[in-house]
Amino acid sequence: MMRVLSFGLFWGLGACAAALPPQPYPLATDVALLSPNDAVHNFIAVVETLEPVAETMCRQKDPALNCDFLIVVDATPDAPANAFQTLDDTGRPVVALTVPLIAQVRNRDELAFIISHEAAHHILGHIAQQNETAMTGAYILGGLASILSGGDEEKARKGAELGAQIGVRTYSKSFELQADALGAVIAQRAGFDPLKGAEFFFRIPDPERSLLPSHPASAERFATVQRAVAQM
Repeated sequence: MMRVLSFGLFWGLGACAAALPPQPYPLATDVALLSPNDAVHNFIAVVETLEPVAETMCRQKDPALNCDFLIVVDATPDAPANAFQTLDDTGRPVVALTVPLIAQVRNRDELAFIISHEAAHHILGHIAQQNETAMTGAYILGGLASILSGGDEEKARKGAELGAQIGVRTYSKSFELQADALGAVIAQRAGFDPLKGAEFFFRIPDPERSLLPSHPASAERFATVQRAVAQM
Protein backbone atom coordinates (compact mmCIF):
# COMPACT_ATOMS: atom_id res chain seq x y z
CA MET A 1 0.00 0.00 0.00
CA MET A 2 1.36 3.42 -0.89
CA ARG A 3 2.11 5.76 1.98
CA VAL A 4 3.18 9.23 0.88
CA LEU A 5 3.80 11.95 3.44
CA SER A 6 4.85 15.54 3.00
CA PHE A 7 6.75 17.36 5.72
CA GLY A 8 9.49 19.84 6.37
CA LEU A 9 12.84 19.44 8.14
CA PHE A 10 13.06 15.80 7.12
CA TRP A 11 16.52 15.27 8.55
CA GLY A 12 15.12 15.44 12.06
CA LEU A 13 13.27 12.19 11.43
CA GLY A 14 16.18 10.02 10.39
CA ALA A 15 19.22 11.52 12.06
CA CYS A 16 19.00 9.53 15.28
CA ALA A 17 18.94 6.23 13.43
CA ALA A 18 21.24 6.97 10.52
CA ALA A 19 23.74 9.76 11.05
CA LEU A 20 25.51 9.05 7.77
CA PRO A 21 22.97 8.33 5.03
CA PRO A 22 24.29 7.82 1.48
CA GLN A 23 25.22 11.01 -0.30
CA PRO A 24 22.31 12.62 -2.17
CA TYR A 25 22.20 13.32 -5.89
CA PRO A 26 23.81 16.65 -6.89
CA LEU A 27 20.95 17.43 -9.24
CA ALA A 28 20.93 20.44 -11.52
CA THR A 29 18.81 23.50 -10.79
CA ASP A 30 18.51 24.98 -14.28
CA VAL A 31 16.21 22.54 -16.09
CA ALA A 32 12.62 23.06 -17.15
CA LEU A 33 10.07 22.17 -14.49
CA LEU A 34 6.94 20.08 -14.92
CA SER A 35 3.65 21.66 -13.99
CA PRO A 36 2.66 20.95 -10.38
CA ASN A 37 -0.26 18.84 -11.59
CA ASP A 38 1.92 16.66 -13.84
CA ALA A 39 4.59 16.30 -11.16
CA VAL A 40 2.06 15.11 -8.57
CA HIS A 41 0.44 12.63 -10.96
CA ASN A 42 3.81 11.22 -11.98
CA PHE A 43 4.92 10.79 -8.39
CA ILE A 44 1.75 9.03 -7.28
CA ALA A 45 1.69 6.72 -10.32
CA VAL A 46 5.33 5.73 -9.92
CA VAL A 47 5.14 5.08 -6.18
CA GLU A 48 1.97 3.00 -6.48
CA THR A 49 3.64 0.77 -9.06
CA LEU A 50 7.18 0.68 -7.74
CA GLU A 51 6.82 0.33 -3.97
CA PRO A 52 5.42 -3.24 -3.90
CA VAL A 53 8.12 -4.42 -6.31
CA ALA A 54 10.90 -2.89 -4.20
CA GLU A 55 9.45 -4.42 -1.04
CA THR A 56 9.16 -7.86 -2.67
CA MET A 57 12.77 -7.78 -3.86
CA CYS A 58 13.89 -6.58 -0.43
CA ARG A 59 12.20 -9.51 1.32
CA GLN A 60 13.59 -11.97 -1.22
CA LYS A 61 17.12 -10.80 -0.46
CA ASP A 62 16.73 -10.86 3.32
CA PRO A 63 13.46 -11.91 4.99
CA ALA A 64 14.72 -10.49 8.28
CA LEU A 65 15.25 -7.00 6.81
CA ASN A 66 12.70 -4.26 7.43
CA CYS A 67 11.26 -3.85 3.93
CA ASP A 68 8.29 -1.64 4.76
CA PHE A 69 9.41 1.31 2.63
CA LEU A 70 8.05 4.74 3.42
CA ILE A 71 8.31 7.00 0.38
CA VAL A 72 7.93 10.65 1.29
CA VAL A 73 8.11 14.16 -0.09
CA ASP A 74 10.57 16.40 1.72
CA ALA A 75 8.80 19.77 1.64
CA THR A 76 11.53 21.68 3.46
CA PRO A 77 11.41 25.31 2.23
CA ASP A 78 14.19 26.17 -0.25
CA ALA A 79 15.44 22.57 -0.34
CA PRO A 80 17.57 21.77 -3.40
CA ALA A 81 16.62 19.06 -5.90
CA ASN A 82 17.58 15.93 -4.01
CA ALA A 83 16.74 12.31 -3.25
CA PHE A 84 18.12 10.26 -0.38
CA GLN A 85 17.54 7.13 1.69
CA THR A 86 17.63 6.96 5.46
CA LEU A 87 16.02 5.15 8.40
CA ASP A 88 13.53 6.44 10.93
CA ASP A 89 14.03 5.87 14.65
CA THR A 90 12.39 2.43 14.43
CA GLY A 91 14.68 1.26 11.63
CA ARG A 92 12.04 1.63 8.93
CA PRO A 93 13.53 2.46 5.51
CA VAL A 94 12.60 5.90 4.21
CA VAL A 95 13.09 7.20 0.67
CA ALA A 96 12.73 10.96 0.44
CA LEU A 97 12.50 13.22 -2.59
CA THR A 98 12.41 16.98 -2.45
CA VAL A 99 9.75 18.97 -4.28
CA PRO A 100 12.24 20.53 -6.76
CA LEU A 101 13.46 17.06 -7.76
CA ILE A 102 9.95 15.77 -8.41
CA ALA A 103 9.30 18.80 -10.59
CA GLN A 104 12.55 18.45 -12.54
CA VAL A 105 12.44 14.83 -13.67
CA ARG A 106 11.32 14.64 -17.30
CA ASN A 107 9.33 11.43 -17.18
CA ARG A 108 8.15 8.58 -14.97
CA ASP A 109 11.09 6.39 -15.97
CA GLU A 110 13.54 8.88 -14.47
CA LEU A 111 11.49 9.18 -11.31
CA ALA A 112 11.18 5.40 -11.01
CA PHE A 113 14.92 4.92 -11.45
CA ILE A 114 15.75 7.50 -8.78
CA ILE A 115 13.39 5.92 -6.25
CA SER A 116 14.66 2.43 -7.16
CA HIS A 117 18.25 3.56 -6.67
CA GLU A 118 17.48 4.88 -3.20
CA ALA A 119 15.55 1.73 -2.26
CA ALA A 120 18.55 -0.31 -3.43
CA HIS A 121 20.78 1.48 -0.91
CA HIS A 122 18.62 0.02 1.85
CA ILE A 123 18.37 -3.45 0.35
CA LEU A 124 22.17 -3.55 0.03
CA GLY A 125 22.72 -2.37 3.61
CA HIS A 126 24.71 0.70 2.65
CA ILE A 127 23.87 2.87 5.66
CA ALA A 128 25.25 0.30 8.09
CA GLN A 129 28.32 -0.26 5.94
CA GLN A 130 28.94 3.46 5.59
CA ASN A 131 28.60 4.01 9.32
CA GLU A 132 31.11 1.20 9.90
CA THR A 133 33.68 2.65 7.51
CA ALA A 134 33.21 6.09 9.07
CA MET A 135 33.81 4.74 12.58
CA THR A 136 36.86 2.82 11.41
CA GLY A 137 38.31 5.91 9.77
CA ALA A 138 37.59 8.03 12.84
CA TYR A 139 39.22 5.47 15.13
CA ILE A 140 42.39 5.15 13.05
CA LEU A 141 42.97 8.80 12.17
CA GLY A 142 41.75 10.09 15.53
CA GLY A 143 44.12 7.75 17.35
CA LEU A 144 47.01 8.71 15.10
CA ALA A 145 46.34 12.42 15.62
CA SER A 146 46.22 11.89 19.37
CA ILE A 147 49.58 10.09 19.37
CA LEU A 148 51.30 12.64 17.14
CA SER A 149 49.94 15.57 19.15
CA GLY A 150 50.86 14.10 22.51
CA GLY A 151 47.25 13.52 23.54
CA ASP A 152 45.80 16.87 22.43
CA GLU A 153 42.02 16.30 22.60
CA GLU A 154 41.11 18.96 20.04
CA LYS A 155 43.55 17.63 17.45
CA ALA A 156 42.35 14.09 18.15
CA ARG A 157 38.74 15.23 17.60
CA LYS A 158 39.58 16.92 14.31
CA GLY A 159 41.53 13.84 13.24
CA ALA A 160 38.55 11.64 14.03
CA GLU A 161 36.22 13.91 12.02
CA LEU A 162 38.57 13.82 9.03
CA GLY A 163 38.93 10.06 9.38
CA ALA A 164 35.16 9.63 9.34
CA GLN A 165 34.88 11.71 6.15
CA ILE A 166 37.63 9.70 4.47
CA GLY A 167 35.98 6.46 5.55
CA VAL A 168 32.66 7.49 4.03
CA ARG A 169 34.23 8.56 0.74
CA THR A 170 36.31 5.40 0.47
CA TYR A 171 33.32 3.30 -0.52
CA SER A 172 30.72 5.90 -1.54
CA LYS A 173 31.40 5.51 -5.28
CA SER A 174 31.19 1.74 -5.06
CA PHE A 175 27.92 1.99 -3.14
CA GLU A 176 26.46 4.29 -5.79
CA LEU A 177 27.32 1.91 -8.62
CA GLN A 178 25.88 -1.04 -6.70
CA ALA A 179 22.66 0.90 -6.10
CA ASP A 180 22.53 1.90 -9.78
CA ALA A 181 22.74 -1.75 -10.85
CA LEU A 182 20.12 -3.04 -8.41
CA GLY A 183 17.98 0.03 -8.98
CA ALA A 184 17.89 -0.78 -12.68
CA VAL A 185 16.57 -4.26 -11.88
CA ILE A 186 13.90 -2.90 -9.52
CA ALA A 187 12.75 -0.30 -12.06
CA GLN A 188 12.56 -2.79 -14.92
CA ARG A 189 10.65 -5.36 -12.86
CA ALA A 190 8.16 -2.60 -12.03
CA GLY A 191 7.61 -1.98 -15.73
CA PHE A 192 9.78 1.09 -16.23
CA ASP A 193 12.70 1.64 -18.62
CA PRO A 194 15.90 1.98 -16.53
CA LEU A 195 17.97 3.13 -19.51
CA LYS A 196 15.56 5.94 -20.20
CA GLY A 197 15.49 6.67 -16.49
CA ALA A 198 19.28 6.78 -16.20
CA GLU A 199 19.51 9.42 -18.91
CA PHE A 200 19.08 11.98 -16.13
CA PHE A 201 22.77 11.37 -15.29
CA PHE A 202 23.62 13.51 -18.30
CA ARG A 203 21.49 16.42 -17.07
CA ILE A 204 23.30 16.84 -13.76
CA PRO A 205 26.77 18.21 -12.99
CA ASP A 206 29.25 15.44 -13.74
CA PRO A 207 30.93 14.42 -10.45
CA GLU A 208 34.09 13.60 -12.43
CA ARG A 209 34.74 17.34 -12.71
CA SER A 210 34.54 18.07 -8.97
CA LEU A 211 37.58 18.16 -6.69
CA LEU A 212 36.43 15.54 -4.18
CA PRO A 213 33.58 13.66 -5.87
CA SER A 214 31.36 11.40 -3.76
CA HIS A 215 29.69 9.92 -6.85
CA PRO A 216 31.15 8.13 -9.89
CA ALA A 217 31.31 9.84 -13.28
CA SER A 218 27.98 10.05 -15.10
CA ALA A 219 29.23 7.92 -18.00
CA GLU A 220 30.37 5.19 -15.60
CA ARG A 221 27.00 5.17 -13.89
CA PHE A 222 25.10 4.93 -17.17
CA ALA A 223 27.37 2.10 -18.32
CA THR A 224 26.61 0.27 -15.06
CA VAL A 225 22.89 0.51 -15.79
CA GLN A 226 23.48 -0.70 -19.35
CA ARG A 227 25.29 -3.79 -18.04
CA ALA A 228 22.55 -4.50 -15.52
CA VAL A 229 19.90 -4.30 -18.22
CA ALA A 230 21.92 -6.52 -20.56
CA GLN A 231 22.25 -9.14 -17.83
CA MET A 232 18.49 -9.14 -17.36
